[in-house]
Amino acid sequence: MLRRAVIIAAVLGFLVGAGGFWLLWLGPGPKAGPHTIVVQEGATLRTVAAQLEKAGAIPGTASSYRAMARLFASGDPIQTGEFEIPKGMGGSAILDLLQHGRPVQRLITVTEGMPSILVEERLAANKLLTGPTPAIAEGSVLPDSYSFERGEARAAVVRRMQTAMTKTLDQLLSKNRGNCPVASRQDIVTLASIVEKETGKPSERPMVAGVYCNRLRIGMKLDADPTVIYPITKGKPLGRRIKRSELNAVTGYNTYREPGLPQGPIANPGKESIAAVLNPAPTTALYFVADGSGGHVFADTLEQHEANRKRWYEIRRQRGEM
Repeated sequence: MLRRAVIIAAVLGFLVGAGGFWLLWLGPGPKAGPHTIVVQEGATLRTVAAQLEKAGAIPGTASSYRAMARLFASGDPIQTGEFEIPKGMGGSAILDLLQHGRPVQRLITVTEGMPSILVEERLAANKLLTGPTPAIAEGSVLPDSYSFERGEARAAVVRRMQTAMTKTLDQLLSKNRGNCPVASRQDIVTLASIVEKETGKPSERPMVAGVYCNRLRIGMKLDADPTVIYPITKGKPLGRRIKRSELNAVTGYNTYREPGLPQGPIANPGKESIAAVLNPAPTTALYFVADGSGGHVFADTLEQHEANRKRWYEIRRQRGEM
């Protein structure tokens, strides 16, 4: 009987102890939070538990937390990334979040037609990134939204943007191409950047590309305002009308002065503008002018173009813009 009583007492003591351990495992840490935890590549439960203990996010110590995890948790690996731990979350739920939850996704966006100077400024202004912002060659990054981790190097984010542009060009160049007289990747991106800046209407991109391809084919000047503005502002808005002296300036970008493409891209064009250059609309048009609705009206002859311009000027006068 005595031996049986001892055994029962031991079992009860174990159950009570395990129950207390279980309750501790479910409970929150001494600091209610919320907490932000960044799990580095290759981190183990040992290193993460130490982070959690330092933050006051878990009950007990790091070593007791690991012991409880071995007893009660799944044993699944911890994910890499940044995690937001809600206020009052218990130790068990925290580990489940790190194993199976979604890391915080932080995004930095390059819009279509954004010049590299603005991309650099956007990266430099982001306080969650680290390291210097590298100089970004115009036209080298693909407009898109890019995820990044807190503490990631700005140079690493730029590399992802540039790799995306390279892959996109490879994919588009592997498809059937139209007859636009642009041979090199640089020329393709350069013309695409002009198309991007000349129209904000996605459906017009192939038509605008068709006009410019026609002009290049016959040696006619492109007469693109954004190429005049680029060397003045590096692609930022000019904020005023272009001066006559600027239309006559020798800059390497002035398509009012010299035929052919400028010496390089004037922005970072999006995928659709690049595709438009590679497959322009079949057209005989050589001219286009704004139509007052955000789009353009196209013309084959100078006479038609001058009539379209007069209509546009009349619209602007009615709006009080002239």
